Amino acid sequence: MLGFVIQRLIQASLVMAAMSVLVFVGVYAIGNPIEIIIPPEATQEIREATIRSLGLDLPLWKQYFIFLGNLTEGDFGRSFIYNLPVLELILGRLPATLELVLISIVSATVCGVALGIYAGYRPDSLIAKTIMAVSVLGFSVPSFWVGLILILTFAVNLGWLPAGGRGETVTLFGVEWSFLTFDGLSHIVLPALNLAFFKLAMMIRLARAGTRETMLTDTIKFARAAGISEGRILRRHLLKLISIPIITVFGLELGSTLAFAVVTETIFSWPGVGKLIIDSIAVLDRPVMVAYLILTALLFVMINLTVDLVFALIDPRIRAKGA
Repeated sequence: MLGFVIQRLIQASLVMAAMSVLVFVGVYAIGNPIEIIIPPEATQEIREATIRSLGLDLPLWKQYFIFLGNLTEGDFGRSFIYNLPVLELILGRLPATLELVLISIVSATVCGVALGIYAGYRPDSLIAKTIMAVSVLGFSVPSFWVGLILILTFAVNLGWLPAGGRGETVTLFGVEWSFLTFDGLSHIVLPALNLAFFKLAMMIRLARAGTRETMLTDTIKFARAAGISEGRILRRHLLKLISIPIITVFGLELGSTLAFAVVTETIFSWPGVGKLIIDSIAVLDRPVMVAYLILTALLFVMINLTVDLVFALIDPRIRAKGA
């Protein structure tokens, strides 16, 4: 097991090293933030002094190694626009994104797996066909359209829920959370539904396919022949057999939703990391863009590493193969 962990850590380190180069070069090749930061009426002396203070007068390779040196100390630089440490800026927005994503992904997984198992266990029933129709709709409809329909229906026409914002928050362990208040929960319902819709459809189809395949295996046939009840078969055998693909998708979807909840946060004016990166791209705030992309890459690497370790604990054949 130790060899397996070391091998995965080395792979993760190499991936992060490659990503840091690609992200830094890619972002710094786009546009010129000086044209946005410095007003047109500024003198040439002010312009040159600003460029020097931001380190933009140095060659790109030297800027990268300075950035890399600062990164080893946990310093992602300062935002050009907000004039705040980038890490502090991102961490300040992270709780809003984190609570939105966790609520949407966990609810989509729990409901999706339960509905998918039922659809796979009773494939010819009317309820199962309705569930699969909903899953097809979830894959077919773009998330921005779903978000606009949710706002139009529940906020504009019915007036049941607010159309945007985060609502009232409560400080817990020094962090602002909105799900702990009724007003905050009412604000989180629509964006969470919007984020969860596609994930729900994916989990339904994944659980249904796994259930249909597993129910035909000898394991289930022997369990039935031994007189084990259907409920116990579903809980003890079926869930265990379909757990690996579900864990994989859950981990990847958690990472992708945390990183790319941009559309939902923009539509619902949710003050999370996704909206921050959209605002930063608009004003070419390079330090924020670079830090966001590197942290996103780190998030995916860590999730993949965690999923691999969970697989190794569940199935000894995987760690034997990777050792």
